[in-house]
Amino acid sequence: MLDGGVATTTQEAREIADRLGGRVVVKAQVKVGGRGKAGGVKLAEGADEAVTHATNILGMDIKGHTVHKVMLTTTADIAEEYYFSYLLDRANRTFLCIASVAGGMEIEQVAHEAPEKVVKKPIDAVKGVDEALAREIVTEAKFPADVADQVVDIAVKLWQAFVAEDATLVEVNPLAKTPEGRVLCLDAKVTLDANAEFRHPEHAEFADVAAVDPLEQRAKEKDLNYVKLDGEVGIIGNGAGLVMSTLDVVAYAGAEFGGVKPANFLDIGGGASAAVMANGLEIVLSDPAVKSVFVNVFGGITACDEVARGITSAFDLLAQRGEAVTKPLVVRLDGNNAEEGRRILDTAANPLVTRVDTMDGAARRAAELAAQGA
Repeated sequence: MLDGGVATTTQEAREIADRLGGRVVVKAQVKVGGRGKAGGVKLAEGADEAVTHATNILGMDIKGHTVHKVMLTTTADIAEEYYFSYLLDRANRTFLCIASVAGGMEIEQVAHEAPEKVVKKPIDAVKGVDEALAREIVTEAKFPADVADQVVDIAVKLWQAFVAEDATLVEVNPLAKTPEGRVLCLDAKVTLDANAEFRHPEHAEFADVAAVDPLEQRAKEKDLNYVKLDGEVGIIGNGAGLVMSTLDVVAYAGAEFGGVKPANFLDIGGGASAAVMANGLEIVLSDPAVKSVFVNVFGGITACDEVARGITSAFDLLAQRGEAVTKPLVVRLDGNNAEEGRRILDTAANPLVTRVDTMDGAARRAAELAAQGA
């Protein structure tokens, strides 16, 4: 284990570099690959140079991710670089181990240029990885004999961590051999299964809140499935499939009005109560880019009349929160109890609400209103 620390400021970077002494590596801490190629990994000969690199890296944009933290670690001499990972293979409905003696570069590139250097081994979820299977993998991957025992031990422990933490990916690249023959996990990626969060409250401390869009963070706190997009029409729907279709229809309709696009993905799920609808509207309307909102609901378990009452009540709830609605809404209701839902909206006669019966027509009207409000 190499010594190191994480810094959010240049002063913290200096303190860590002073403590480590000598040469250090400064690494951008963002959840994306290709940091080195983007200039997010630098070698420093001392504390002054480490501070210079930290200053340049903090605030850097790497593939759309802003760097808010840097890790400083001691350096390690590398004689050879390997690759080792476990992942969830969704296509084949199993777990998969990928191992290679050609580490330090993208495994996809290795698989393309030298497929004989990449071993892919399906892992039985019930049996897992014991020492025997780990040794089989290490042998097939042709790891050098002098490091085989160390890699076997690491392989077993990585699988144990993979299972214990409910991960969908644990990747070590490079798994490095030092000139002295010691094998080190120099860099790693771990993806955790969000569906298992209830079993791991301790994982919350790993969340980089600063790297998350503020609206997405607020939506998560309200248990809403929201993704920020670059557009002008706010989207609220019930069901991921319907919302995805709505994005396409709005983008198609928006081409007629100067390229108006969807501003977000927001699935309020099956329980479109007044509180849920109010929360959804609050998040969508908090985006200054939004000029109109398209509420697209297909009544199923939750009937359209309940959705309509939720919409009308949401205006009052938002007003009570000091978040009065001022932007136009286009509502399309279909499915269970749609006629009653439409009647409720028509009776409410809110001047900000336009009801359109068809999905295409509603998308066109929402795009038109967004263009007018631009």
